[in-house]
Amino acid sequence: MKKVVKKEVMDDFQPLVSVVLPFYNAPHLQEAIESILDQTYANFELLLIDNGSFDHSAEVAQTYARHAKVRLLNEPEKGVVFAANKGIAQANGDLIARMDADDISNPERLERQVEMFRNKPALSVVSGLVEYLGSPQNEGFLTYVDWLNSVKTTTDIWFNQFVEFPLANPSLMIRKEVFTQYGGYQEGDFPEDYEFFLRLQCAGVEMDKVDEVVLSWRDIPSRLTRTDSRYSQDAFFKVKAKYLALWLSAHNAFHPDIFIWGAGRLSRRRSEYLLNEGVNVVKYIDLKESDRVLHYTSIPAPSEAFVVSYVGNRGVRSKIRNFLDQQGYKEGANYIMAS
Repeated sequence: MKKVVKKEVMDDFQPLVSVVLPFYNAPHLQEAIESILDQTYANFELLLIDNGSFDHSAEVAQTYARHAKVRLLNEPEKGVVFAANKGIAQANGDLIARMDADDISNPERLERQVEMFRNKPALSVVSGLVEYLGSPQNEGFLTYVDWLNSVKTTTDIWFNQFVEFPLANPSLMIRKEVFTQYGGYQEGDFPEDYEFFLRLQCAGVEMDKVDEVVLSWRDIPSRLTRTDSRYSQDAFFKVKAKYLALWLSAHNAFHPDIFIWGAGRLSRRRSEYLLNEGVNVVKYIDLKESDRVLHYTSIPAPSEAFVVSYVGNRGVRSKIRNFLDQQGYKEGANYIMAS
């Protein structure tokens, strides 16, 4: 373990960036902390929030709390929402960088993200590309990371907001005023990071990505996305439907009427969440025609319909995009991808 800097050296230090790192029984905590302390950018503080750990990670954090740039907080109410929000509330910086206890920030992460904020003052959220750190057998997560890294620009993020979460939460840097204006992470039966992202998208908050890897994202069996029902596919589609319905009310000229591409059992089940939000499905679109299903070659003109695609296969998603574009549909104006 590195020798830490005594606390009194920087008592009057005023950081621009506050790194908020909640932890609970975190075996990789030391590596995560060191990756922040090794940043090429110096004007930051690191807030460690202990969320009731009972392993050695609390001792590790206590050791680093003697560092001039590190503060250790305790949040007794269990849950990453409460721990993260406590860190954000206690932060002194104008920019909040999220970090998870399993991950590793690349040395130039903070420097590159601060630089993007300076170059693009209208931005409120800056993310970056991520490197997968886990088992190569986990093809699902690898595919997700590959897709996430393909969504690079503000426009890409906007078009893909309802496909999946196109930003890695522990890679985010956010203006603190965003939390003041729109609230922090919320507790509920949904993924708190995706709900927060959709809430900001709904409000028109501008986001972008550094076009380089800023974080090594570790996939471990105990990760909440694997163990907590709030991160299930159904939970994602339920919260997605809430914000998709709001988005459609603002961007669909035929609201509340839509056509849904995808007539399989899974697509129909997920579309039920949209129906519960007051959206009306005129017909489904698929490869085979029936009473409520149009063959995809028979879809109305873009001047007569709005299409929401619930087909999740990545290769097929691209084909649907290409087909709709060829038919004169424009993404965001006449159709949107939602899976």
